[in-house]
Amino acid sequence: MFRVGWRRCITKHWGWRPAVAIISLMASGSLWADFSRVGELQSKGFAISAEARLLNVDAGAAPLASIEPTRQLSPASVTKAYLAAAALKRFGPQHRFTSQLVSPGVLENGVLRGNLIFEGGGDPGLSAENIWRLVQRLQQAGVREVEGALVVNQWRFGPVECITTDRCDAQTRVANTYSAPLSSAGVNFGSWCANVRPASVPNAPARISMCDGQALDLTIDNRVVTKPDNSGTKLNAERITTAEGDVMRLSGQISTNAHARDVYRGAGDAAEVTAEVLLGMLRQAGINVRDGWQLTSMRPPGDAQQLAAVDSKPLQELLLRIMNYSNNYMADVLALNLVDSPQAQLREAGQALERYAQSLPGHGPLTLYSGSGLTTENRTSAHGINVMLTEMFHESALFPSFIAAFQSPANGVMRFIRRGPETFQHNVMLKTGTLNQPFAVRAAAGYFRTAQGRWGVFSVLVNGDASTPYLNWSQVLDPLTKDLDAMILAN
Repeated sequence: MFRVGWRRCITKHWGWRPAVAIISLMASGSLWADFSRVGELQSKGFAISAEARLLNVDAGAAPLASIEPTRQLSPASVTKAYLAAAALKRFGPQHRFTSQLVSPGVLENGVLRGNLIFEGGGDPGLSAENIWRLVQRLQQAGVREVEGALVVNQWRFGPVECITTDRCDAQTRVANTYSAPLSSAGVNFGSWCANVRPASVPNAPARISMCDGQALDLTIDNRVVTKPDNSGTKLNAERITTAEGDVMRLSGQISTNAHARDVYRGAGDAAEVTAEVLLGMLRQAGINVRDGWQLTSMRPPGDAQQLAAVDSKPLQELLLRIMNYSNNYMADVLALNLVDSPQAQLREAGQALERYAQSLPGHGPLTLYSGSGLTTENRTSAHGINVMLTEMFHESALFPSFIAAFQSPANGVMRFIRRGPETFQHNVMLKTGTLNQPFAVRAAAGYFRTAQGRWGVFSVLVNGDASTPYLNWSQVLDPLTKDLDAMILAN
């Protein structure tokens, strides 16, 4: 039903374009059905692996176009397509990750005599809203007081060792969210969230509060100044970790008539954020915890009883966030869930993805150090990616959830892909990948529908090196849109 719906859409789209126009374009030589335009980047020193194939043809048939299709290059965030495929195969589209509150203690007259343990379930999208729902369910279970500590347990994985410069540097200072530390018990993508509101009069400090509404153990260094109406809002933020803990430093300006802004920055420890948010919400709900909070990576005692639980969104919905917004935190947490042994690390998650890919006939070699693609050490080929995309195309029960996580250039959330000919805009679903350090990576892969309604797959990996110039996305996407447009028209 999914495929038929798209086929009707494509047929309608192509109904107005006479076949003679396509023949005319081909005869004039303006319709090149190859990767010649993308290939021009080779003259500037960039390495390329590219391949486009039609589906439902002889497996031994030649591709529509290719440039060194088996060359091993960095795919950047196109790695997330492997993750989506492997996770759907392993868990299924409707799988949910469960986070729970458990305790070995006894509940008597509303008093829990023992520690209250938050057992992180590896939910990549665990939010403060989920935590509040968990607290409400604890109330419904009759808990009013805890004679012990709140213990945040990350025995499945966490803290996870950093393997990239960005994440290692972020242990002390960070000005982004994608470098947030990883944990099976992390909330809000391992990040702090501060809300910035203007003061009522110009030249006064802006008003800063935590997004979740409770007093957290986080120091705010407020350097944001309120400016007169319509002066513009420009905010800078970084999280700095000192011996006393995390500090959120905010600077810049906000107009008196501006809306409040939420600002996220990766925390120093993802489990600590969860502990602070959960403890604050317990206090808001009137549940007193006598001994504060603790962190542990030890499995909860076998006699611990479940008091409350909350499930994640279904996997297919998590994949929309991971793929559409290229969320590195969510991707790496999901990949760590593929490792069966406790205290999993990123390389093990990468190896789980490697095992999936190597089970696909004809894939070829690859090396994956993470599920996010945040490291240039990840290596695969355009041909290998196409083998994986082809395999998922033939997984009838999984393909709708898989392709739904790719973006249509015409209406994708990433505006930079909204370019090129109309056929590219409407007949392509893709995932992109971007890295700038230690060298430039621009990658794109996905599916396309031809003028005659045939399905195809494509993958293009462009890698620079220390000597190549900065690579704008337009330098890759503009020629790619024309190359794919020609293949769509010619087939």
